[in-house]
Amino acid sequence: MEKKKPYRILIFDDSEEIRYLLYEFFNKRGYEVFSFPNPGVCPISHEKICPCPTGEACSDFILSDLNMPVQQGIDFLEGQIRKGCQCKNMTLMSGDFTENDVLRAKSIGLRLLRKPFDIEEILEWIESIEKTIDPGRKLSDWFIEK
Repeated sequence: MEKKKPYRILIFDDSEEIRYLLYEFFNKRGYEVFSFPNPGVCPISHEKICPCPTGEACSDFILSDLNMPVQQGIDFLEGQIRKGCQCKNMTLMSGDFTENDVLRAKSIGLRLLRKPFDIEEILEWIESIEKTIDPGRKLSDWFIEK
């Protein structure tokens, strides 16, 4: 019997405390976790098109803060979608969404998570999505040096 693949999440937040909290939360759930202080330090952000092979995604989840140095989270996620990113579960978090942020995020299919968030809210969100993820899905090895 094939071993179940762990879920994978990419976390982007310039707050070290929030990255640590989220890393610990997802790591304890058995996730493969990659966290970054901003999109500029993530290898996938530098590609002109999605580097993942057809039928593979970089991650099961991408969770990004809205307000970060180098690049705004909504610009990063919108860019990933435009490049053909195959991750189906992208969420934008912030403590100060503007009406424009909300409209723009919803227009490109992003879920919104308001800070400060309750960890139970994140738990409900991920448990509902985990049920929809194909256990036989393919995740790319974009993070391995070739």
